[in-house]
Amino acid sequence: MTFMVKTMVGSQLKNLTGSLSGGEDKGDGDKSATQAQGMSQEEYEEYQKQLVEEKMERDTQFTQRKAERAMLRSHFRDKYRLPKNETDESQIQMAGGDVELPRELAKMIEEDTEEEERASVLGQLASLPGFDLGSLKDKAQATLGNLKQSAEKCHIM
Repeated sequence: MTFMVKTMVGSQLKNLTGSLSGGEDKGDGDKSATQAQGMSQEEYEEYQKQLVEEKMERDTQFTQRKAERAMLRSHFRDKYRLPKNETDESQIQMAGGDVELPRELAKMIEEDTEEEERASVLGQLASLPGFDLGSLKDKAQATLGNLKQSAEKCHIM
């Protein structure tokens, strides 16, 4: 039992005491790191440049994804007449303001709007055979016009 405790705690204790007392080799940190990895100084610098470029590329992709999500949220805010959010607008502007929804998301939104149209009363009426929405609109406007004329002729109102 004591052996297990010594092995688990002993190595961590050695690492702790070694890091506290070992402040002497700070000047040779880059050289020892490159030599330990088997790289020359030029190879190490090239490796660091690649790391920085990869990080920048990941950051731009991340910013683009954040802007796409913000665009989707703003779309739903517009659709349901919710108040706008400044952080979403700023994320879209940070990505260049030229953000499009991914195809999958745009397809999902299109399917949702089609389902909502089918579920609405006008969508149900439009799907009936022999039903002309334009003629119904014209009849409703004509009836409304007749009601206005008869209301003007009425002396009681």
